[in-house]
Amino acid sequence: FPVTIGTKGKSSVTEILNTLFEEAGYTTAVSNTIRFKVGGESTDNLYKMSMPGRMFMQRFLRKAVKAGCTHAIIEATSQGAILYRHMFIDMDALIFTNLAPEHIEAHGSYEAYVDAKVSIARWLARSKKQRTYMVANAEDKESPKFLAVGVTDPIQYSIDEARPYEIKKQGFRFTYEGVVIDSPLSGEFNLYNCLAAMKTARQFGVSVSTMKRALETFSGIRGRVERIDAGQDFTVVVDYAHTPDSLQKLYDVFQHSRRICVLGNTGGGRDTWKRDEMARIAGNECDEIILTNEDPYDDDPRMIVEEMAQAIPEAEPRIILDRREAIHTALSLAHTGDTVLITGKGTDPYIMGPNNTKTPWSDASVVREELEKSTFMVCMITLLPVH
Repeated sequence: FPVTIGTKGKSSVTEILNTLFEEAGYTTAVSNTIRFKVGGESTDNLYKMSMPGRMFMQRFLRKAVKAGCTHAIIEATSQGAILYRHMFIDMDALIFTNLAPEHIEAHGSYEAYVDAKVSIARWLARSKKQRTYMVANAEDKESPKFLAVGVTDPIQYSIDEARPYEIKKQGFRFTYEGVVIDSPLSGEFNLYNCLAAMKTARQFGVSVSTMKRALETFSGIRGRVERIDAGQDFTVVVDYAHTPDSLQKLYDVFQHSRRICVLGNTGGGRDTWKRDEMARIAGNECDEIILTNEDPYDDDPRMIVEEMAQAIPEAEPRIILDRREAIHTALSLAHTGDTVLITGKGTDPYIMGPNNTKTPWSDASVVREELEKSTFMVCMITLLPVH
């Protein structure tokens, strides 16, 4: 049971690791923010929880055993940890990606947030498995806390293991154990995600040649720098970026094009500190900004985006609360070579409103629908006879 924890990259690492294991011939089960997979069956995660409750997890693992799965890959969260959802799972490995402030209201402090993550590592140290691997990002300042829990094999990874590497406009090339690998994934952050998965896969006997085959044909993860292509002459990307750091890193990937950015922020008392900071990042990086509804919960959605707009008065962002209309407007503003970046939801299946109401939603589906409408209109205009 490899398990991933961290602030960013958890779902991506589980999906990359799954790809490596499948290429090696293993039969896998996956539980993450995006989906639940057992063998050849996969269903979307509609729970709005990255890690559901203990009974769900135990049923999921029992189903995986019955289906003949050899490896189960699980995404674990700090909020799941304080609800003890990781307990009674005998892990073989834990992957720590990084830590940055998040969910502070739920935990009370950043220190408590960190401790919730570390508690999962302490549970790994109690595992009944003969060997236990703590795979940690050596470049994160919190990694010593995870490496010190007392597992049999504390292991670190860093960007130095990928040198020489090159981040391209689309994809990146890097070297791992002397083997050159070309990945179609975007951004340096995905290189880190690949390294985390590869370091773990090596502990489970996956060869570098196998990993090279897997990574060079792995096109990406839904809702994570997901490119939507309907034949348009500009780039459209849907991404989950919901922290300042992840937003900045996403914008950096597309810094050489004109950027049209659609973003919002959460409500209901959730990480309200992020609003001004993420708005300022958009103000610094985006050529056009559209602030829209995201997950207001019990907060007034207009109040959220107006608060963000006040943080970037010089940018004069557009406020369009209807998220579909916001996406439509962003697409209509795009010209050849531009990039439309739609962030905050990723694969989230609902827009969360007051009293925990849920409006079914998919950024990717809405983008495709709006692009198809635009394509149809262009065809209609082209076919009209000239008088």
